Amino acid sequence: MAVSDSETSSSPVRRGSGARAGAQPNQSLIDGITVLQALAISTNPVGCRELARRVGLETTRVNRLLKTLSYLGIARQTPDRKYRAGSGMTVLAAQSLFASGLLRRALPALEGLRHFGHTVAMGVRWRDNVSYLFHAPPNMPATDALGRIGLYPATRGGIGMVLLAAITDEEVAEIYEGEDIPGYASLSALTDALAAIREQGFVRLKVHDEPEQHTVAITVGQTAYAAIGFSGWIPEAAMPQMLDQLHRAAEQIGLAAAERGEETAPRDPALDYRVAV
Repeated sequence: MAVSDSETSSSPVRRGSGARAGAQPNQSLIDGITVLQALAISTNPVGCRELARRVGLETTRVNRLLKTLSYLGIARQTPDRKYRAGSGMTVLAAQSLFASGLLRRALPALEGLRHFGHTVAMGVRWRDNVSYLFHAPPNMPATDALGRIGLYPATRGGIGMVLLAAITDEEVAEIYEGEDIPGYASLSALTDALAAIREQGFVRLKVHDEPEQHTVAITVGQTAYAAIGFSGWIPEAAMPQMLDQLHRAAEQIGLAAAERGEETAPRDPALDYRVAV
């Protein structure tokens, strides 16, 4: 969880990685989402050929997908014929955050954890990466902590590791088999580490030697959909208190979800994407 902007990933997820056993994936949809994510994480406009190189697809296929995304307003073409995220992508992101309510429910609990003087974070995992919805070092205003970290390898931090431990070894193998695993020499080394996390019910990782710093994280939800954690100088003697506070915060987030009523939303939401975006 002790991450910096320079350490975040700039590469899209691998196509088809992490497919569940027994699934019948639609490759066209997978390719479209791969291109969509590549645009979402690109900080600068990107050309069709460069995007095709990044995602490992044929240029002609990426060109068709980009034109479709542009038609929907999810991508837009710049004057120099490159592409970047369009307003439709922002709309989809906003709709997703609104519908889930996760960040809104979690903020009071996350703010309550900050009085310990450690970095406080909440993240969600997708395949082999983590996205930090909230990442607040000490003294940082909460508004600056929202969405400030890009994609981060799941195996590099406590948030990602505890979320990987929440899935089966078979699912982990589908994500990483035959691939380089950041921080681990082999898949078996990773699954051994995940087994230890499952056994103790939390993760404690050393992230720095001088000064010594650890990340401590737990999952949120009976079926883990997010994780929260601390990062900083956390000696063994402080672990019971840290874990108690994290569990209280996770419970608070869960209760807020259970008590959530109907959200304010349009009575007749537009379902035609050509109109919506």
